[in-house]
Amino acid sequence: MAQEATTETAGKLVIRNIGLILSGMLERPILDGDAIVAIDGKIAAIGRLKDLDTEGARTIVDANGATLAPGLIDSHVHPVAGDWTPRQSQLNWIDSSMHGGVTTMISAGEVHTPGRARDIVGLKAMAIAAQRAYTNFRPGGVKLHAGAPVIENGMVESDFAELASAGVKLLGEIGLGGVKDGPTGRKMVEWARKYGIQSTIHTGGPSIPGSGLIDKDIVLETDADIVGHINGGHTALPDDQIRCICEGCKRGLELVHNGNERSALFTLRTAREMNELERVILGTDGPAGSGVQPLGILRMVSMLSSLGDIPAEIAFCFATGNTARMRQLDCGLIEVGRAADFVLMDKAQHSPANSLLESVRLGDLPGVGMVIIDGLVRAGRSRNTPPATRIPAVIAG
Repeated sequence: MAQEATTETAGKLVIRNIGLILSGMLERPILDGDAIVAIDGKIAAIGRLKDLDTEGARTIVDANGATLAPGLIDSHVHPVAGDWTPRQSQLNWIDSSMHGGVTTMISAGEVHTPGRARDIVGLKAMAIAAQRAYTNFRPGGVKLHAGAPVIENGMVESDFAELASAGVKLLGEIGLGGVKDGPTGRKMVEWARKYGIQSTIHTGGPSIPGSGLIDKDIVLETDADIVGHINGGHTALPDDQIRCICEGCKRGLELVHNGNERSALFTLRTAREMNELERVILGTDGPAGSGVQPLGILRMVSMLSSLGDIPAEIAFCFATGNTARMRQLDCGLIEVGRAADFVLMDKAQHSPANSLLESVRLGDLPGVGMVIIDGLVRAGRSRNTPPATRIPAVIAG
């Protein structure tokens, strides 16, 4: 359910009887423990229930043997207004994604806004308005980092300083506006970086009117922080160009649901050969012409694990800890002090697998049994995933 952001604290949360804890950390993807304590929306302790201080809990969740992972992060969305998108004239797409385990989203530009401003004064105003709106309004409790201006020719350094001082921390996809060349893109990326604004570049063929081909030369010269949808949004670059990008920079390699799946697997293999899986992050690139994808991140995890020969616990890191570290977020990792954003999952009913991880390796989607954001239970059994075999329950609070 959509709601205003609130300063109400969650109090003490205890989650017990956890069957498996996925950390989001590539270096240690599975943690030892069966319980987590969170206080006022932050993780306070992880371990064995018998060793933790659970007194005074406002909320107690019995995981009933389900797997706990950090809330999933969608690194590439295109919001417009609240929980509505004109791209498909659809309501409640963000709340629906929360039912797919997504607790945080990153805007790659509010480009589908009807009558989107392309003049410099207007694009700055629109970005600041979007940043404010999604700070104050959280559909389904999801934290959507928005206000990502699409840069245009004629912008100067003071424009980026002004945006940063107003709270804007992101640039929309470079290439969706008038800036489509390497030298101009690089200059603006450097200005953005100077003022703490993170950048993403469109990669591949055009996706919407006004966008264009962004090839390896432009990507490498621009040097944005994130190589947006390196597997195309939707049309991918040739394999040799994808390899050049992977080898020619050390920036984030974003794989999206609304892209070329074969190219995503090629990028994954290349990153693994380079021993740089920490660069792989996931997004949906929705809403888009192909619709919205409430289960898009889970589908990417399952696809990359089953077809990319990646252990499921590692594939979940692409959708959690990798993105959190790259995007400098306080969520995405099961670690003391981090945001208490969790998704509790189990293998889907009647899956031939013996465990959640095995089911993902087989290509199945897990069943989401509960979503918790900032220490507050936001959803029980998902209305979108297959029904989970084991379902968590709130037993107090």
